[in-house]
Amino acid sequence: MNSPLIGIIGGTGLAELLADQGGERIEVSTPFGPPSGPLLRTEWNGCRVVFVNRHGPGHRFSPSAVPYRANVFALKSLGVTRILASGATGSLREDFAPGDLVICDQVIDRTHRRRSSFFDDDLAVHVELADPFCSQLRAHLIAAGDGVEATIHPQGTYVCMEGPQFSTRAESNMHRAWGADLVGMTCMPEAKLAREAEMCYALVAFPTDYDCWRSPRPGVPDRATHRQDLLNEIRANLKRAAGRGTELLAATVQRLAQAGDEDCLCRRALEFAIWTDPASIDAARIDRLRPLVGDRLASRS
Repeated sequence: MNSPLIGIIGGTGLAELLADQGGERIEVSTPFGPPSGPLLRTEWNGCRVVFVNRHGPGHRFSPSAVPYRANVFALKSLGVTRILASGATGSLREDFAPGDLVICDQVIDRTHRRRSSFFDDDLAVHVELADPFCSQLRAHLIAAGDGVEATIHPQGTYVCMEGPQFSTRAESNMHRAWGADLVGMTCMPEAKLAREAEMCYALVAFPTDYDCWRSPRPGVPDRATHRQDLLNEIRANLKRAAGRGTELLAATVQRLAQAGDEDCLCRRALEFAIWTDPASIDAARIDRLRPLVGDRLASRS
C-alpha cells in the first residue's frame, strides 16, 4: 500500500470500539516517557493507520495524566503525517444535541497542569495556532459526513478545561458567554503538540449531555438525586455518538487513502518557528528530538 500513514487517537467511546481491531501492536519509547499503551498499526478501510488509546488500556489515565507528548511523539516517530482524534464532550448549545458529531474548528485552552510543548528546555519555538485544527483534514471529515446518518456540525468551539471534575454551573455559563459550543478535557495540549510535530490534526467531538448550564429535563427535578439515570443516559448517548463517529472516521480514512499524501501548511509549521540560534543548540538535544526537528536543523546534524 502507498497510502499515507494516519494516526487515530481514540478517546472515551471510540477506543472501546476499536480496541479489538487486528494488527501489529508496537511498544514505542520516547524522550517523554511511554505512550498511553502499545500502539496498534493496521489497515482500516484501505488506509494504513496507527491507533492510540488516549486513556490507555482500562481507561487508567485521567485527562490531566494522559502522556500527550509521548503519544504524539510516538506517532511522529512511526511516520504518521495526519491525526484524526475523537473525544467525549458536554454541549453548551441547545442545538448541539447529545449523540450529534462536531468537527471542531476552534479551541479555548483552560488547562494549567499539562506540559504543552516539546520545546520547554533551551529551545524557543513559537508555532502559529490561529487555526488549531487542520482545515484540509476538516474538509475531508465534512465531505465524508455526507454518507453518515447523523447530525454533523461542521464547526464548533471547544473549551478544554483541566478537570478531572466537571464544571460548576457558573463555569458552564461563563463558557457559554465566551461563545463556546462544547466543553471537554482532552483536546489540549494534543492539538498544540501535533502542530509542533508538523502533523495535520482534526477532532471529532461526541456531545454526551448538556453539561450543567441547562435546566434538568422535564420530569427530572434534581440532577443530584437522579445521578444514576443521568449517567445511564450519558453512556447511551456516548455509545450512539461513538458508533456514528467510527463510521465518519472510517469514511474519512478511505478518502485519505484515495487522496494520497497531500501537502499542507501544518507540515511546515516549524519553518519559521524556531527562534533559537541553531549554533547554540546542543547536538545531543537535536538527536533527542530528531523526529521533530531533524529536517529543520539538518545543518547541525
